[in-house]
Amino acid sequence: MLSPALGSSSPTASRHTDAASTELDGLPLPRRSIAVAAILGAIVLVVLDGAIANVALPSIAQQLHTAPADTVWIVTAYQLAIVMFLLPASAVGERLGYRRVFAAGIALFTAASVLCALAPSLPWLVAARCLQGLGSAAVMPLGIALLRFTYPRRLLGQAIAWNALTIAGASAAGPAVGASVLSIASWPWLFAVNLPLGVLVLAACAGLPSPPATARPLDVRSIALNALMFAAFVLGSDWLPSSPWTGGTLLAVSAASLVLLVRREMPKAAPLVPLDLLRVRSFRMSIIASVCCFTGQMSGYVALPFYFQHELGMSAIATGLLMTPWPLAVMVAAPLSARLAKRVPTAWLCAIGGGCLAIGLALCAAWPLPSDPRLPMAIFTGLAGLGFGLFQTPNNQNMLLAAPKERSGAAGGAQGTARLTGLTLGSLLMGLLFALLPPLRAVHAGLALAALAASAGAAVSLLRSTK
Repeated sequence: MLSPALGSSSPTASRHTDAASTELDGLPLPRRSIAVAAILGAIVLVVLDGAIANVALPSIAQQLHTAPADTVWIVTAYQLAIVMFLLPASAVGERLGYRRVFAAGIALFTAASVLCALAPSLPWLVAARCLQGLGSAAVMPLGIALLRFTYPRRLLGQAIAWNALTIAGASAAGPAVGASVLSIASWPWLFAVNLPLGVLVLAACAGLPSPPATARPLDVRSIALNALMFAAFVLGSDWLPSSPWTGGTLLAVSAASLVLLVRREMPKAAPLVPLDLLRVRSFRMSIIASVCCFTGQMSGYVALPFYFQHELGMSAIATGLLMTPWPLAVMVAAPLSARLAKRVPTAWLCAIGGGCLAIGLALCAAWPLPSDPRLPMAIFTGLAGLGFGLFQTPNNQNMLLAAPKERSGAAGGAQGTARLTGLTLGSLLMGLLFALLPPLRAVHAGLALAALAASAGAAVSLLRSTK
């Protein structure tokens, strides 16, 4: 008697059925290893590039004869393009196929890196960085979606942990890699080195899974409203402390664009803004918790260097060393949380992680300082990083599994949007505090509010465990 999986009388049909069912629940080895190399290699490519660009700003300003303040657009343009096109790239990936759009994003990013290396002027470089950001917007959400089709469901937590570990490692290594390259070469080489890595990652894309595309039509007006909403939000947030009227107007434009976009997308079965996924309670709570914890993380990242240098009188090198335990602890906690998620409810893990993040931030601000504060500060930043690592992996896992598999691209886009929204809110919060308060009071207030934001993320995660 034939089993249900082999119910076809044709051996060829049986082989096709087995291959299809295998791809639906992950890829077989060794193809899975090639796919993981492509996904994680692409993540390293885009995260490392974003991290090393900051180090090069003084050199770029000097060689291109531009004001240091103008060179900030090299970073802003990259981040702005990502946040504007995360959700549209997810929708394009669902329509045309995840593998095709993911590979196109890598190709665009690599080609734009060459343009960056050849840039003769700041406007050229800023335009090339926009193209890099557009490529990154395709890589980030679709890489998460492809992980879901690469690994079996039982190993998805491990896959997300590897993704978090890769991001933390690339972020931590970015400044050191950038400084090392600049010590032996000029700044264009920071972008030129992306070419060989990009080519290797593109070659590995042949091993990626290729789930069926939906062929849904794209709504160009919705894409434009989405881009306007996020562009106005990011620029308005950035300009609000220095130019309240301009910043406030842009934030009002962002809010109006959001209202129009939601009204336009509400009736759709698979909207650009994933309203269908936000109706799922577990997904919605994970998104809110993610925004809260990323807000706390960014506020802490901005406040702590000022605290260490201005109040504690530490050098820039000592400040960098005291910040290092944070990403290192994230790297330790990410795989640990993936193992724990098999035994402990993810809502509880996220709550514990958010709580540790909040405690670490609060201790940094409130702990009575001894004559040598370096050891306690290293412990506190390490505790914050440990908490963030414990939170991030199970929260992302829950977010992805709460979405239907065919909406994995939208789930990845929502995850990336939540992260960037939290990072923007955290930097906006510190900008407002620095504008309204004396520097030292702003730092302590920022750390306290960062702890409150992380505590809110922990509380929301606990609410997710209740029905």
